Amino acid sequence: MKIPEFGGGIYPPHYKELTHSLPIKEAGLPQRVVLPLSQHAGAPAIAVVRKGDYVRTGQVIGEPQGRISAYLHSSVSGRVVDIVPRPHPVINRPVLSVIIESDGKDAREEQVKTHWDYFRYSPGDIRKVIETAGVVGMGGAAFPTHVKLAPPSEIDTLILNGCECEPYITSDDRLMQEYSKEIVEGMKLFMFILNVHKGLIVIEDNKEEAIDIINQIVFNEPNISVVRVKTHYPQGSEKQLIKAVLNRTVPSGKLPFHVGVVVQNVATSYAVHQAVVRANPLISRVVSVTASESIRRRLHRPGNYLVRIGMTLSDLLAQCEYEPQPDDRVVCGGPMMGVSQYTLSVPVIKGTSGVVLLEGIPYYEHYPCIKCGRCVSVCPMGLMPNMLSVYAEAELWQKAKEFYPQDCTECGCCSYVCPAKRPIVQHIKLAKE
Repeated sequence: MKIPEFGGGIYPPHYKELTHSLPIKEAGLPQRVVLPLSQHAGAPAIAVVRKGDYVRTGQVIGEPQGRISAYLHSSVSGRVVDIVPRPHPVINRPVLSVIIESDGKDAREEQVKTHWDYFRYSPGDIRKVIETAGVVGMGGAAFPTHVKLAPPSEIDTLILNGCECEPYITSDDRLMQEYSKEIVEGMKLFMFILNVHKGLIVIEDNKEEAIDIINQIVFNEPNISVVRVKTHYPQGSEKQLIKAVLNRTVPSGKLPFHVGVVVQNVATSYAVHQAVVRANPLISRVVSVTASESIRRRLHRPGNYLVRIGMTLSDLLAQCEYEPQPDDRVVCGGPMMGVSQYTLSVPVIKGTSGVVLLEGIPYYEHYPCIKCGRCVSVCPMGLMPNMLSVYAEAELWQKAKEFYPQDCTECGCCSYVCPAKRPIVQHIKLAKE
């Protein structure tokens, strides 16, 4: 069978060997957590606690405002010491955050009802459980999951995204190897809510162990199958995944549900299983802590860690016995789409899949576009990044708008191949704003 692919894209080195074989370990309990009220797409949550309040692990500290928003829970037990703007790992400005000093007891909020027999409830009831647990998309976009599970049109296919195409990151790979049953059960929950009878688990072919393990579990599932795809960046992007697997093109300005598909990440599936079957809100996630070759000797304990949401990078890297140097670059997420941090006081949030340590990259002077067309040939969205970059650089915003900057997924393929070292992605982000 021919392995499906999409047009464009690149084939960067994987760099996953450092943490690929390391099992998931639980990170230590942080002494203090910083919980931004904006950890999801849409409107930020509204704090429902005040300075001085005592909170328990799993207690709601932020309630959603508006339809596209999400609940936020305390990841430790202790005292709220402040609610102030703090640096955010993704948003380039301080965000209002709840700061909690842990008492070290990890006293849990009173257990709510589990829904292990979810098939006895209505899809709306289970969707409400997922909403209350604060589950969002954990592949990076952090879109509230309960909203994604209520599409306005009929869905015929659910795709579970296990591609994890970013170099270095292995958190989803380890989840699929160690918690495959829970992930498949979470997928069944999605299919139940959406009333979908066809489910595809899509995994890149550089994850042989995960493919074998999940194949054994879904072998007797008539409506679920594993699709093996070529390792090809950005395979994990929703629109590219749909094109490769189903040969359906999501039109410009539209979303996957417009072509009858919902895409969920494997980590989201695991979180949904924990929320519904175990009654655990989203207060922790698996994070890969890894480094480039020149820094590995100073990162003594790389690995895949189950980290409490709100734990600062400084605390996490201290547990990993990292010896920092002034020129090191700390990136939240992968090297292609991640964000380089200017301070280690930023926290791990719901969408943080990895922390990658890279050597300091010298400033490269960029040059005028040489019109080679490489960025156009690799753009998975079929755009003209060269024109977007030139017009954004010249601040010709109306001209840039004619080349559909909003369709750009900011995957970074264009910047990766540009021989003139142009900051094309940054230009397109500017054009979007």
